[in-house]
Amino acid sequence: MISVRNVTLRRGVNVVLDRASVTFAPGEKIGLVGRNGAGKSSFFGLLNGSLHEDSGEFSIPSTWKMGQVAQDMPETEQSATDFVVDGDTVLLAANAEVAAAEAADDGMRMAHAYMALNDAGAHDAPARSQALLLGLGFSAVQLDQPVNSFSGGWRMRLQLARALMCPSDLLLLDEPTNHLDLDALVWLEAWLKRYQGTMVVISHDREFLDAVTQVTVHVDNAKLVRYGGNYSKFEDMRAEQLVLQQAAMAKQAEKIAHLQKFIDRFKAKASKAKQAQSRVKALERMEKIAPVLADAEFNFEFKEPLNVPNPLLSMSAASFGYPAPDDASPGTPPTVIVRGINRSVLAGQRIGILGANGQGKSTLVKTVAHALAPIAGEISEGKGLNIGYFAQQELDVLRLQDTPMEHMIRLARDTPAHLRAPGQSGTEQSLRTFLGTFNFSGDMVHQAVGTMSGGEKARLVLCMIVWQRPNLLLLDEPTNHLDLATREALGMALNEFEGTVMLVSHDRSLLRAVCDEFWLVTKGGVEPFDGDLDDYQQFLRDEARRMREQAA
Repeated sequence: MISVRNVTLRRGVNVVLDRASVTFAPGEKIGLVGRNGAGKSSFFGLLNGSLHEDSGEFSIPSTWKMGQVAQDMPETEQSATDFVVDGDTVLLAANAEVAAAEAADDGMRMAHAYMALNDAGAHDAPARSQALLLGLGFSAVQLDQPVNSFSGGWRMRLQLARALMCPSDLLLLDEPTNHLDLDALVWLEAWLKRYQGTMVVISHDREFLDAVTQVTVHVDNAKLVRYGGNYSKFEDMRAEQLVLQQAAMAKQAEKIAHLQKFIDRFKAKASKAKQAQSRVKALERMEKIAPVLADAEFNFEFKEPLNVPNPLLSMSAASFGYPAPDDASPGTPPTVIVRGINRSVLAGQRIGILGANGQGKSTLVKTVAHALAPIAGEISEGKGLNIGYFAQQELDVLRLQDTPMEHMIRLARDTPAHLRAPGQSGTEQSLRTFLGTFNFSGDMVHQAVGTMSGGEKARLVLCMIVWQRPNLLLLDEPTNHLDLATREALGMALNEFEGTVMLVSHDRSLLRAVCDEFWLVTKGGVEPFDGDLDDYQQFLRDEARRMREQAA
């Protein structure tokens, strides 16, 4: 059992836990939630021993082995398979004991060492490592590639696989879904459901928390408040508590009235198509937890577009991909990822883009956003098309050395007068006020973007998109660094948006709440997916079974 009794924990002058108490039983799977800055990561530091309580009592069984994802980016020529195998600390210790026994030429010690090596699973360690890597989205050809050949996001997947490879009694996971696509996320959920130890996870993915946790601990006002149930159950119970706090509810009356008006409007408009039923259910849930949403400290809205052409764009016999690199030999052909696309994007469509990692979801969005040129075919755009693009890597649109104010001044300067909304001024004071609506206030407007958190960078990109008043939103994994409150605000803003949305996301809650239809990017093409997200997850399971049968 893990016991926290009247613990006070300070970080500098800040008290992050103040006489907080909670207990975790062996085998429990706990979701740790709370606003950014509430102290979730500090509590993780207490659990993993990197921080120590200033007062109170904290205990964890001394025999427990701990697994967690290392945050450093590895630099090694080891293969992906071997790197993950080395995450098995029991196996590493057994190998070290074998080497020591052989060096000592001690027959009895060697016998015990080889027995321990066998018990540690040395015979199937590479196979276990590769199963983890394949589940997390690596291809068969990547299993033997050196770690140094992978980009930052893939190295974080390697670190996650290494943590899962480690035999543990306590598994600590801090935002494990950030670098995963939906296929890998579904696999990870299934793996964690089978995990036998105690697990504590920080995540801003509601459906992930609902799937893998049975206990929720809310870090709130420097206390640890335990709720029996997953994240949705926690929201229900917290909503009931807030209803009872009449004084607080009075302050929220106006926000709840707006929320109710929004829910009524979109429930009435929601299509009866199967894909859209998820939106109806999401809106019904919002009704139930209105007090929690109204309690959120952050919300925003996309302004009505100045015009909405129809269709916004049409793709005809289009092929998308990447040009040959500059250092390639003459005549090197471009790399085609998806081809033969014949699709139109109409006013008011809300399209979720599905597909396994590497199939071309981001390539599709980047090409529509003009970040890449089509390899072949044609994209014709409606007159007045105005795109708001959220790149998966925020640094594609942000400059590290510049401040939020400098970004907004440049944006205002580069926006032609005829594309500005009435009253949309580019003065520094008006831009400062606008930044304030996205929680950039005081000295933050003059802080270099490179010093900001991932969530703050994502918020700045959203701020810039909203200012442009687009009629087509292209969003490529917009929630990677957003906390739950900001994700809820984004979902509401997208539902109220009068334009068209194309969304790539592993956040199923956002996909369900926003999208009426889905496109599937697979096997080098783009086709409609006739079903909802539950159907897609079944499709993934069927595909995985088919691949296993082919490999057998």
